[in-house]
Amino acid sequence: MAPKVKICGLTNLHDAHRAADLGAWALGLIFHEPSPRACAEVDALEIAAALHRRALVCGVFVNRPLDEVVATADRIGLTMLQLHGDEGPAYCAEAARRTGCRVSKAVQVRTHADLQAVEAFHTDFHLLDAHARGLRGGTGETFDWDLLRGRRTNVPVILSGGLTPDNVGEGIAAAAPWAVDVASGVEAEPGRKDPAKLQAFFAAARLEQGHGAPDAERQAAEVTDS
Repeated sequence: MAPKVKICGLTNLHDAHRAADLGAWALGLIFHEPSPRACAEVDALEIAAALHRRALVCGVFVNRPLDEVVATADRIGLTMLQLHGDEGPAYCAEAARRTGCRVSKAVQVRTHADLQAVEAFHTDFHLLDAHARGLRGGTGETFDWDLLRGRRTNVPVILSGGLTPDNVGEGIAAAAPWAVDVASGVEAEPGRKDPAKLQAFFAAARLEQGHGAPDAERQAAEVTDS
């Protein structure tokens, strides 16, 4: 099967609708104020209300108090959490229990040791991103995908870090991820998506596996079953 596609760094309903129309499995909303892609709460509420039946609505958090994450998930109506900081396995498990959300633990990959460390997290997904000092995602850089050959866990992989329409096919061929995640690679500017790049990314991801666009009924079933 072709990997699912998560579009991250969304900040407005127009871009979120476009991503959903193209078949996005998950829509990423960043709740990390230093990020140039941070989503205002009013926009997050609008996106979640409009599109929660068509895609998972994923809140991205970095080292926030658990009570804050739980309250935000409840207030916005999130259905997935991406924990992109130094949160431990117990934190992730409690976040899942208290919110009912699917949880993706993100790790910045430099060596096999990073992949070994994330094996302690029995979350729904492992999001594997590129490492950059002082940054938590959105680097526009890739990592050595050959490192994934050493993975010893069956937790589904979301491949992230520097993906673009030009290299996502190569990433899929090398890593065989369950899903791919993109933010800066489909932008006109931070927080604003480029329609042509979005369309090209989906086309490239599907072309690698020889799949056409999913029909609406199958896409809705995938969201429900995921």
